[in-house]
Amino acid sequence: MKGILQWFKSSSKMKRWFLLILLGILLTCYGISKILVQKEMQLVEAGKVIIVFVIGFTCIVLGLIFLNKRNMELFIEATDDRLKRRKNVNVNSLIFNKTIYDRGPKIVVIGGGAGLNTVLTGMKRYTNNLTAIVAVSEYGKEPSNSRKQLGTTLPLEEVKDSIVALSLEKKDELKELLNHEMKHPKLRGLKFSDIYFTAMKEIYINDTEAIERSNSVFNIIGNVLPVTSEEMTICAELDNGYVVEEKDKIPEIVSEKMTKINRVYLQPSNCKPAKGVLEAIKDADSIIIGPGSLYTNIIPNLLVNGVAKAIKESKAIKIYVNNIMTEFGQTDDYSVADHLKAIIEHCGEGLIDYCIYDTGEVIPEYIKKYNKEGSDLVEQNLDAPELKGIKFIKKNISTIIDGKIRHDPHLVAESAITLICNDLKFQDKENDPEYVMLNAKLKSDKRINRLKKEKTKEEIRQKKKGTRSDSKKNNRLRQSKFSSKYSDRIKSIKESEEKFKRNHSQK
Repeated sequence: MKGILQWFKSSSKMKRWFLLILLGILLTCYGISKILVQKEMQLVEAGKVIIVFVIGFTCIVLGLIFLNKRNMELFIEATDDRLKRRKNVNVNSLIFNKTIYDRGPKIVVIGGGAGLNTVLTGMKRYTNNLTAIVAVSEYGKEPSNSRKQLGTTLPLEEVKDSIVALSLEKKDELKELLNHEMKHPKLRGLKFSDIYFTAMKEIYINDTEAIERSNSVFNIIGNVLPVTSEEMTICAELDNGYVVEEKDKIPEIVSEKMTKINRVYLQPSNCKPAKGVLEAIKDADSIIIGPGSLYTNIIPNLLVNGVAKAIKESKAIKIYVNNIMTEFGQTDDYSVADHLKAIIEHCGEGLIDYCIYDTGEVIPEYIKKYNKEGSDLVEQNLDAPELKGIKFIKKNISTIIDGKIRHDPHLVAESAITLICNDLKFQDKENDPEYVMLNAKLKSDKRINRLKKEKTKEEIRQKKKGTRSDSKKNNRLRQSKFSSKYSDRIKSIKESEEKFKRNHSQK
């Protein structure tokens, strides 16, 4: 009610458009009533009634247009500091002003690998206040030839990938540039990204400053920060006491020794957080952890001195995005609860408020491919006494990209932004520009995604309809609804069975 009364203030300039709409309604009703009352009407009188009706309808349309325009002006005035001393606002030049996104929520994303970059890709559509905190580790591997020859930079592969994920445009070109291996005889074997970061470090003295400056050089949305300015080694201690210092060897040794990971730790153990990491966590409105490799991407970042403590003390909404598939040799047979318990055992409670996990509705053929590599769907078991304070949100957030099961960046972002909007609503901030912008963008994206899904379904339906009509012409056989819906899956299963029979008969 308070928000509605604001429209009737003299400074809002809204009353004139309300009056214009009201006048239009009166004239339109007058014209309609004349037509209904008069049984016989001369041409001149009928012409007058039509003119009155047209004027009334025009007033309604113009009133609505200018009312919406003025409403947008008020929104722009409230969100752009440069307009505080201006009396009039040029909406045409400001309606798409991207400074609105600079006032979006401050979101910190902690993780590594493809999972981290998935979240960044989705979240950059809603706010410019993004900070990616990534690990700096070769996971015990030998440094690349490029790093050996330069010998001056931290392992910044994760940093480089996050910069690409947050790039404003021409993402593929930037990725190709940073991954390019030089062919010049004097530079052969060196990666452009290593040369670039070495040059930046020489200019700005240290790696952290070099990365921070790179954020503006590449014109990315938000910032990328290394979790620490020291190179760290991630060590995995197995149940049998064996210690593995190379990520690639963990699955082999776990399988060979028939054991599992007991804990992970860092060397050196006293890694200090890089400049700006703790400040970003403290100021955040939301902290998103994961998805990614539990023991090599997520937990190591949380083990850096002060990071877990800062997250616990932060007033931000803390969200954990759980993995869809288990990881061979690391999280075999893990459930959602097992992932969360591992984080709690390493870092303590209070790190997570919400856990978003997938519904598990993945096409079986893709799961079979992962089964061959020793992975499976994460079990949806949520029972554990340690998890009582965590709220669980089950969402269909999976998609297939290049034949691989991945988190859908837009669906993950929608889920997180919905939680942020609900929190702002709970704090009675529905009239704040931040809530208005986020809510409007969220509704728009949901509508677009819904239309895309409907279009895709329609295309599939038309395709199947064409296929069915062709088959009817050939053999006049009528298929059941189940058969038409799952025809591709049934075909794949039949092919697998036939292949198995052939192999069996050959043996």
